[in-house]
Amino acid sequence: MKYFLIFLTLVICSIEVTAQAAEDSVKAVIERMFLGMQNADTNLLKSTFADGAIFQTVSRTKEGNTIVRTELIQGFIDFVGKQPKGATDERITFASVNIDGSLASVWTPYSFYAGGKFIHCGANSFQLVRLGGDWKIQYLIDTRRRAGCDDN
Repeated sequence: MKYFLIFLTLVICSIEVTAQAAEDSVKAVIERMFLGMQNADTNLLKSTFADGAIFQTVSRTKEGNTIVRTELIQGFIDFVGKQPKGATDERITFASVNIDGSLASVWTPYSFYAGGKFIHCGANSFQLVRLGGDWKIQYLIDTRRRAGCDDN
């Protein structure tokens, strides 16, 4: 019985370490994406997305109606590449990271600054897929607002 409890403890510890390693590797992809944005590094930015990735934004019309806009990932990458290094700074916090096998879901509230000036805040919802041993962003949808932000 004593050996069984030792074995069980080792298995539980191993599972916790593996789960933390998976969570860290998912977070690393998202952090690389934002590093690519900050450095206007289109190659680094592009390396974080899966082929066929989808990028959408939830916003409001002038009339107050909610809409979802779909943007091309390549258009986003091209836009970032035209910015001076250090011009864009999206400050995130990891609110939740959920992983099931090769699928990860991540929620990151953020504040966005351009040229050191607050522009907007919101939340990002990432869906990542483990492809060929690497995590890639398959889907990114965000909200954008100017009011209700804690650090502006």
